[in-house]
Amino acid sequence: MQLNPYGEYAVLLAASLANDWPHDRAGIEARTREFGMTMEFQEEPEDHALSRLAIDDWLRVVDAPEPAERAALLNAQMAAVAAYPRLTDHDGEGWHLHYREKNQVLSSVLRAVISVGTSLHLVTRGMHRLGRCASEPCTQVVVDVTRNGRQRYCSVRCANRAAVRRHRERTTGSPG
Repeated sequence: MQLNPYGEYAVLLAASLANDWPHDRAGIEARTREFGMTMEFQEEPEDHALSRLAIDDWLRVVDAPEPAERAALLNAQMAAVAAYPRLTDHDGEGWHLHYREKNQVLSSVLRAVISVGTSLHLVTRGMHRLGRCASEPCTQVVVDVTRNGRQRYCSVRCANRAAVRRHRERTTGSPG
């Protein structure tokens, strides 16, 4: 049984879009499929641009330095797009909750799913479980889904780069 389908996949979808923005609407929709979304989206002429704005608004949450600011941003985002939760059973997914109105355009669905999903992720795992990669100059979004809650890097490559940098700083400063 999956108790919180919105949290992890939605925040990972948002990070994937932020870290590797698709070139067109079809690319956004394909990415939603990769992360398990099955519903059809109403089309809007400005879907690509409006979806980019949704991700840019979400990045303000990622970059918020304090939990209270994150909460305020997410509350505002959810208030703008989320609806009363409702049970649904579409596309063979089994019964689950939707936090949005029916038949919305792609950008509105993304705003609702991502804001609710990010909120669920942060309140169940910790308000610190979202940020930017700690390996400069990388700015990729990191969604911490680790057991211990200490993920700081977007990839093994960035973690290794930071470790090498720290090692060089220690050895350069020592005599010999």
